Amino acid sequence: MNTSQSNTASPYNGESISTLSMKRRSGWRAYLRNYDLYLMLVPVLAYYVIFQLQPIYGLQIAFKDFSASLGIWDSPWVGFAHFERFFSSYYFGRLLSNTIEISLYALVVGFPMPILLALLLNEVRWLKLKKFIQNVTYFPHFVSVIVVAGMINVFTSPDGLINTVASWFGAEKSSLLTNPAYFKTIYVISHVWQHTGWNAIIYIAALASINPELYEAATIDGASRLKRILHVSLPGIFSTIIVLFILQIGSLLDVGFQKILLLQNPLNLEASDVISTYVYRTGILQGNYSLSTAVGLFNTLINVTLLVTANTVIKRFTKNSLW
Repeated sequence: MNTSQSNTASPYNGESISTLSMKRRSGWRAYLRNYDLYLMLVPVLAYYVIFQLQPIYGLQIAFKDFSASLGIWDSPWVGFAHFERFFSSYYFGRLLSNTIEISLYALVVGFPMPILLALLLNEVRWLKLKKFIQNVTYFPHFVSVIVVAGMINVFTSPDGLINTVASWFGAEKSSLLTNPAYFKTIYVISHVWQHTGWNAIIYIAALASINPELYEAATIDGASRLKRILHVSLPGIFSTIIVLFILQIGSLLDVGFQKILLLQNPLNLEASDVISTYVYRTGILQGNYSLSTAVGLFNTLINVTLLVTANTVIKRFTKNSLW
């Protein structure tokens, strides 16, 4: 081999060293030319470093007998003692069952609703009516959780709207939120009302990307509106449905902490006490930081396991997945 060529050749696809250096310089010029765009990334990166990555250091509290006077690093290690304490506690079964029941209830009832709303709005041909319905349905998403909880308390009170209407049919008036049997249903219905319209936006965008010629071809072939939905619209957003379903499974145990806490009272505690409220009660109110961190870590590990499992299983059967 020619020595002059070997001195100037680069191991990277046969490119010369001078060519590579020129590409590097041009790359740096592009970075400098668009420096203002890269500066916009700084607040986002700072947010994730400060509020997402840096707190990971504190997870070791779950394996220590944390003392504020000693600090995280100097607190003594206790291994899995806090996990064993939680698993053997009286509240473990109730917390886990309530969390799973509320999450599955919200998933079964709440997940199909945005899909159904998006499919119905996609069939509306009057643009003003379509925009009006969409605005009305996604507006509750922007209502404060405190306001929503206040509305629920008013509506479910003995003199509230629900009891007033029920009394017309002979039902007795009662405070619905103090009855544990009604709590999960009240929570799920309010959750669906508040988030269905907002979650439907993703499906509406996915439906808008479907080629209109597919609908025209189906119409020419004599397909009814229902068949066009089943054979054109649903297959067109199937991958979007799968991705969002996997993400929903990955956050299965992360129920709405704020709303549950605001609706919670001593009379419905047996149905409303979930893992997140237990972490708040033991960690913030009682100052048992090690135990609450262990419980929160357990909750996170379960969510990660569910996410990976759901992604693997769904990928095997549908060829769609997050990764």
